[in-house]
Amino acid sequence: MGFLDTVLGRDKPVRPDLDQLFAVPSAALTLRADAGLEPTGLGSVCFAGAEGGSFARVRQDIGELLDAATAGGDGRPVEFSTDDFGYTWLLARRPADDTAALVTDLHAVNTLLQDGGFGPQLLCSLIGFRDAEGRPLSLVYLFKRGTFYPFAPVPGGAEKRDNQRELQVAALLGSDLRIEPDLARWFPVWGAPGL
Repeated sequence: MGFLDTVLGRDKPVRPDLDQLFAVPSAALTLRADAGLEPTGLGSVCFAGAEGGSFARVRQDIGELLDAATAGGDGRPVEFSTDDFGYTWLLARRPADDTAALVTDLHAVNTLLQDGGFGPQLLCSLIGFRDAEGRPLSLVYLFKRGTFYPFAPVPGGAEKRDNQRELQVAALLGSDLRIEPDLARWFPVWGAPGL
């Protein structure tokens, strides 16, 4: 980072560290013990829409990889969808008690997209949790920042967040995950698959 970058307040881009995802199973144990949150077995990857032959090949590779990894499952190991903003979401499923396998799947998807030249389009990955009352919470991994933050929508359909709960979960996970320090980057992911 040069002098002008410092003066103008520009940040040096953080190199994505996908291996940070492998800290999530440990964080899941902390969430279970200290916050009563259980994994749902659902996780998703969000990326800006891409088209063309090379993206079609990467998408096919992702489907084949996850289909093979979850052979014998419910027949729907991976689903692709597009949200209202044109972002593509990939939803992966695993048994709720196998967070490690889900994280491995999400890591593989991110890696395939990155290696296929679609790294700049990657936005985030989510891992879903619920408490005893059914309230959802997701751990969101920001690809370009290499950090996590909790997202806790308030149930009921209104686009409201439980900010206090998010801050409590972030404090619990401070030793397990690299938490995003800039709260302005804790973007809402309303209606994300797997939430």
